[in-house]
Amino acid sequence: MCGICGIFSFNPNPGDTVGNVERALQALAKRGPEVQATFVSGQLTLGHSRLSVIDTSPAANQPFTDETGRYTLVYNGEIYNYRQLSDELRPAGAVFRTHSDTEVLLKWLIHKGSEGIKDLQGFFAFCLFDKETGSMLMARDRFGIKPFLYYTDQEKFVFASEMKALTKLGVPKKLDRTALQVYFQLNYIPAPRSIFQKVSKLMPGHYMHLREGRLEMHPYYSIPETPLANYDGMSYEKAMDALRQKMEEAVVKRLVSDVPLGAFLSGGIDSSIIVALAARHVDKLQTFSIGFKDQPMFDETRYARMVAKMHNTDHTEFSLTNDDLLGCLYNVLDYTDEPFADSSALAVYILSRETRGRVTVALSGDGADEMFAGYNKHMAHWKASQGGVAAQMLRHLHPLLAHLPQSRGSYMANKIRQLYRFGQGMQLTPRQRYWRWAAFSGEDYPSDLLIEPSHEETYEAFKSFLTSHLAEKNDINALLRNDMHLVLPNDMLAKVDMMSMANSLEVRVPFLDHDVVDLVFSLPGNFKIDQKGRKKILKDAFRDWLPPELYHRPKQGFEVPLLSWFQHQLKQPILDEWLDEDFIRAQGIFQPKVINNLKKRLFSSNPADIHAQVWSIVVFQHWYQKSFE
Repeated sequence: MCGICGIFSFNPNPGDTVGNVERALQALAKRGPEVQATFVSGQLTLGHSRLSVIDTSPAANQPFTDETGRYTLVYNGEIYNYRQLSDELRPAGAVFRTHSDTEVLLKWLIHKGSEGIKDLQGFFAFCLFDKETGSMLMARDRFGIKPFLYYTDQEKFVFASEMKALTKLGVPKKLDRTALQVYFQLNYIPAPRSIFQKVSKLMPGHYMHLREGRLEMHPYYSIPETPLANYDGMSYEKAMDALRQKMEEAVVKRLVSDVPLGAFLSGGIDSSIIVALAARHVDKLQTFSIGFKDQPMFDETRYARMVAKMHNTDHTEFSLTNDDLLGCLYNVLDYTDEPFADSSALAVYILSRETRGRVTVALSGDGADEMFAGYNKHMAHWKASQGGVAAQMLRHLHPLLAHLPQSRGSYMANKIRQLYRFGQGMQLTPRQRYWRWAAFSGEDYPSDLLIEPSHEETYEAFKSFLTSHLAEKNDINALLRNDMHLVLPNDMLAKVDMMSMANSLEVRVPFLDHDVVDLVFSLPGNFKIDQKGRKKILKDAFRDWLPPELYHRPKQGFEVPLLSWFQHQLKQPILDEWLDEDFIRAQGIFQPKVINNLKKRLFSSNPADIHAQVWSIVVFQHWYQKSFE
C-alpha cells in the first residue's frame, strides 16, 4: 500500500517540480512510511511513498522503470493475480528481476496497453509514463477502493492519492459550491467533484490518457445491469453454491502477503463470513474487534468472540470508552483533507491504529451491505414499493411523529426517527425518496445555510448524475447499483482508506472481488431481500458457518456521542472557534442567522438530532482553518 503523486508541466521550464513532489511525498508519508522516492524525465516528475507488502526488497521500490528505460510506473494497491499474469508474459519473452506485483503490472501494461486493465484482479490507482511518446496512462480500480485525484490547467497536469499532497503541487484552493451543497446533505463529497474547483476524482472503473496535453477518459468496467449469461435463471440453491465458491476464491486471493495479515471481526454477518473463510486457509488467523464500554447498545464484541471461538482464531479485543473516541478526534480531523462527516471514522481510526500494532494487512467485510441490501433504508425502499396498510398509515401520520423525540441514542427514539423518515419518503417519487434517505438533511437546509449556494441547474445536473443508476420502477438491484456508485466509494471505502492509511495499515475487501460482484448483480432482487429480511442469500449461504446467535439479533449501527461532546467537552471550541459569530461573518460562507439558530437548538433542552448538522459544520470548519489559515 502506497501513496503516489506526479506533475507533468506543459511549460519547458517548469520550475521546482522536484521540490513540489518531495513536499507532496512528505504529506503522503503515512500511506507509505518506508521509502519516498522520485523520478524525473524532462517535464515530468513522479513520486512514490511505499508501504511494503509484496516483495519487501529495495529492488521493488517505486517509481519503477523497465530495463529499456522507456516506461516508468507509480502504483498504489495490490494485483492479486500477478503470478498468473507473469506466467502469461514469460512465453512472450518477459524477464522479471523482482518478485513484486509492481513489475508484473508494469510489464502487463507495456504488453497489453489500456486493454490489459480489464485483466487486473485487485485494487489500484496507477500512472504509467511512456518516455518515448510523452504520454501517461492512469487508472482507478473498479469500485474505488483506492483514490486518485487530479487537476489540470494550461500550465500543468498534476495527480495524487490525497488532497493534502495535491495542494503541494500548485493547485488553487477555490471552493466548489456545488460540492459544498451536496456535502451538507450527504456528509461527504461524491466523485468526480471535490471540495476544490477543477480538482477531480477519477471515477471508479475508469482510465484516462494524457497525450499531447489532452486528457481522454474511458470506462473499462461497469456493474452488470442484466444477468450475465452463465448466471441467468440460476436457482436459489445453485446461486448459494456459486456465492460460497466465489467468496472463498476472493478471500484466498487476498491472503497473499509477505507481511503479517489479519482480519477485522465486528461480530456482524459480513466480517464473520470473511473470517470463517480465511480461517480455513490460515492457522490461528489474527482477528480484531472493538467494543464500547460506555455504549452497550452498540457493543458487538460478544458475537465477535463467538465467531472467533468457532473458527479458532487468535482474537484481540480493544475496549473503548467515549473518552478514547474523543481522544482521537483531532487526529482524525487533522488527517481528513476534504470535509468528510461520517463520524464512525473515529472508530475505524482506532481499530486501524490498534490493529496496525500487530499486522500490516487486514481483511474487512465492506461492500456486502450495498450488494445484498443490508441497510435499514433498503428494507424501507422494499416496503415502500410493496405498499400496504402500514406504509399508507405512516404516509399520513408522519407529521405527528415530528413532535416526538428522535435520535439514534436510544432504541425508542431511533425507531421514531426511522418511522418519521419512512413517512417522509412515502410522499416522494422513488428517485426523490432515494436521495432523501441517502441524505442527513433536506435539500432546503444547505440552500438556507450557505450565503452562496450552487447554481440550481448545476446542482440538479450533479444530483441527476449521482442517481443515474436508479430505474424508474421500484427495482432493488438498480437501487443497490446506485449505492455501489454513490455510497460505497465516496463514504464507506473513502472512510476505510483514510483511516487505515492514517495508520499505515492496508485493508483488503473480498466482497468487492469483481467476480463476486458480477455474480451478485446477476441474481434477482428477491434473492437478497423480501418480507423476511435483508441479505437473504448471503445469510442462507453461510448459515452453517456461523454461530446461530448472529442470525437472531437486529443489525447494529454505531453512534458517536456527539451531542454529549458538543454540550460539554467541545462546547468552548464550538462557541469560541468553529461557530464563533465573528469568525462566521469574516469567513463569508454561512448565513450567521442560521448558525446562531443551530447553536440555540444545540444548547436547548430539546436539541433532537441537531448535532448531526452541527457535526458536518464542525468538520468543515476545522478543515477550512487547516487549509486556509
